[in-house]
Amino acid sequence: MSEHKASISWKLTSPDFLKGKYSREHTWKFDGGMTVAASPSPSVVPVPYSNPALVDPEEAFVASVSSCHMLTFLYLASKQGFQVDSYNDEALGMMTKNEKGVLWISSITLHPQIAYGADKRPTPEDEERLHHMAHEQCFIANSIKTEVVVSGATPRQET
Repeated sequence: MSEHKASISWKLTSPDFLKGKYSREHTWKFDGGMTVAASPSPSVVPVPYSNPALVDPEEAFVASVSSCHMLTFLYLASKQGFQVDSYNDEALGMMTKNEKGVLWISSITLHPQIAYGADKRPTPEDEERLHHMAHEQCFIANSIKTEVVVSGATPRQET
């Protein structure tokens, strides 16, 4: 078991807080020392009270799922003798309303593009099995109720 910490900081910069006219920009600081500038998504809080250039919680959630899946996939591929030369994903999270009318990230679709090196190459069935195992073993996927789908995962040669 382990602990994972993040410190979130926000400070009032406007006299119009009670009117709802204030910046929601804030920072996330992680236990390793990294600080990330964050903001709500402009699809949730309009500009100028959000900043589209910063990371928003919804993007971070999608990235977290994708990152966990990738790290688990890399581990499993290495254990089965498949050398992964690169792994790129354009993950997409969909926000919808649940049965109570509350917004949530209801699905995340991963679109991994994986290049393999060395002599041993996975078949499409091997790769599908690796993705399934990665999803089953990913800490983040095991912590959420959002549907996670791997789409278009096909092996390709590194060029």
